[in-house]
Amino acid sequence: MYRPSVWAACSVLATGVALIGVCAARADNAAAPAAASQPTAAVEVVHVSRKPVSQVVVAYGSVASASANVTTVSLSYLARVVRVLVQPGQSVTRGAPLFVVQADPNAVIALGQAQSAATLARGELERTEALYHDGLATQSQLAAAQKALADAQQALDAQGATGVSVGAKTVTAPVAGVVSQLTAAPGDQVQAGAALAQLVADRASSGNSANITLGADPADALKLRTGDGVVLHPLSASLGGEQAQGRVVLVGAAIDPQSQLVDVSVNAPLAAGGFLPGTRVRADIDTQTGVWWNVPRASVLQDGKGYYVFQVSPGNKAHRVDVAVKVEHGNQYGVDGALDVTRPLVVSGNYELEDGMAVRVVAGEGGAR
Repeated sequence: MYRPSVWAACSVLATGVALIGVCAARADNAAAPAAASQPTAAVEVVHVSRKPVSQVVVAYGSVASASANVTTVSLSYLARVVRVLVQPGQSVTRGAPLFVVQADPNAVIALGQAQSAATLARGELERTEALYHDGLATQSQLAAAQKALADAQQALDAQGATGVSVGAKTVTAPVAGVVSQLTAAPGDQVQAGAALAQLVADRASSGNSANITLGADPADALKLRTGDGVVLHPLSASLGGEQAQGRVVLVGAAIDPQSQLVDVSVNAPLAAGGFLPGTRVRADIDTQTGVWWNVPRASVLQDGKGYYVFQVSPGNKAHRVDVAVKVEHGNQYGVDGALDVTRPLVVSGNYELEDGMAVRVVAGEGGAR
């Protein structure tokens, strides 16, 4: 018997089953691309290693301006300058003639009087000794004559110590160096103790004394220590890439009231060339040297938890490692943290990474491509 309602129901049921199959197939086809399109970041990597890294402190100053390296030429008596034999900037050897001077007449008279007094006292002592041997002078008279000679000789020695001499006298350089300043000219009447010139000690003879004076920021100066390595660069563009290396020999314990900086003294063997006395320099001082993970500055990120880096773990997954920045050296950081030397360090593309994210190495050292 034909029953339309039964056939209709069967038709609807068949149609529903077919639709379910079609929907399931479409769902499966949609799920496959979704699984294949998980986020993958392209990164560049480098190898990481532990080695000594220093904090760099930058300071500025000049060559051969330390007071310990400067010698002042002066006279201990009043004199007139007859001739000046050198000029500023001239290099001189020890004993080289600098000035011709003539002592003030009063100083010459005082020298003559001291010489005459010593001669007279010596003669008086000889006569008193002869009389004493003949019994014509007492012990007291002999002692008085001996004292008179001692006093006269002492006065003569004092005059001689001043360097006073009759006529013209040549003043010579007490050290080898460079004439940095002349303060006397021909015809000048120079007072006792007044400076005639200043000499900056020769670089070869300065030994361990400072020949560079720098000014460092007080906060930076607290990090500096005697013996820290220094690389000097002249500020003049005409001197190009010339540089010299030295060591810190003194770190000041007070702030200069004028510059508001801390004085730092450096000794550096300066080869002949651009580092002339007075040359302004920049100094890169390596301090707080320690053995840390040496990583590029670009690899270090920071968030609310602190500093961190990413390394590529097996399976090409990004692995976050928290670090502490210890020192900065140019484009490098010295950091402390649980880094793995066998895993590449991400240096580019790290800003878009999350911990556990899949990565694809496109450039750099180490890691699968």
